[in-house]
Amino acid sequence: MAKKKRQLTPELAAQLEDQLASASMPYNYDTKEYPIEVILAKYAKEEIFVPPYQRDFIWKASQKACFIESLFLGVPIMPIFVSVSGDNAELEVIDGSQRIRTIVEYCNNNLKLQGLEALTMLNGTYFSDLPISRQNKFKLRDIRVHVVTDKADAATRADIFKRVNTSSSRLTPSETRKGAYQSEFYQFIIDSAKDPLLRELCPISESKIKRGEYDELVLRFFAYSEEYLKFKHDVAPFLDAFVKNHKDNFDKDALSSKFQRMLSFVKNTFPKPYFARSINDGSTPRVRFEALSVGVHLALEEDSSIHPTNFEWLNSIEFKRHTTSDASNNPGRLRDRVEFVRDVLLGRITSFTYADNEE
Repeated sequence: MAKKKRQLTPELAAQLEDQLASASMPYNYDTKEYPIEVILAKYAKEEIFVPPYQRDFIWKASQKACFIESLFLGVPIMPIFVSVSGDNAELEVIDGSQRIRTIVEYCNNNLKLQGLEALTMLNGTYFSDLPISRQNKFKLRDIRVHVVTDKADAATRADIFKRVNTSSSRLTPSETRKGAYQSEFYQFIIDSAKDPLLRELCPISESKIKRGEYDELVLRFFAYSEEYLKFKHDVAPFLDAFVKNHKDNFDKDALSSKFQRMLSFVKNTFPKPYFARSINDGSTPRVRFEALSVGVHLALEEDSSIHPTNFEWLNSIEFKRHTTSDASNNPGRLRDRVEFVRDVLLGRITSFTYADNEE
């Protein structure tokens, strides 16, 4: 059965035009065509620079090689977005840091091409292996650059970053927030994520660390510890809203204190491996970290003197059921798992089922 088309009435069409006019932001930008040699020169003089929050975003060697091959083949590539920044009008990269850095790495003779499918003759070579004429032709290849002018305010630049980086799967939500929500509050999240005690108690794989997993866990702790009862379903929009709401209004000392209190309690009370599932577990599941960290916080809010000694419940069927990934984003499941840990620590739940005595 064909879907019924919705036809906008003249009145609704007029309302749409009004909404477009009011919601549209002043995206002031100029479009440039820079030869690669110009980009190289500007990068060397730091007239084009990659901001700190993007420096951990690194392509795999295969992605770098494929991009360079595309440049040789003349394949159209996505424009690079930069914004005019600072007193000297340097260009801060909004989107395209990996493309720029790959070009620089290759032309500086630090990238060996491997795995090329079209230009197989280039496999195993560096830029300096090319004839001078081919090197020069490569450096004359134009790259389209959208320059967001200094007329665009910080909110506009942040909005551009978020939109160009959520139109694909290139960045995790945590990586996107680093660029889209630059603020004192989010810097506090990033700084808290570097806490040595957190990293001791909560192991994360190196690949996930580079993609902002500790930032994600810390943000979830603060957001859920304050507002888990308000959570509806989608995690990323919920966390984004929490960051925006706290951008200019947060008590750094109070948040730091409750974060440290939670970590210290886990360190001094829980058995090893603390947040992880086992001693050899190289990465802590988010759902498990949420349950334990927020549950500990909620319990300490009710009774800061608790000192449980029995942690066999961590191996119980009930706890495992609460911390499986299935329906982990369901609001009822979130509430159930954090309150389960809270109530166990407060002695409200004392009966558990284990696999060896399950009927």
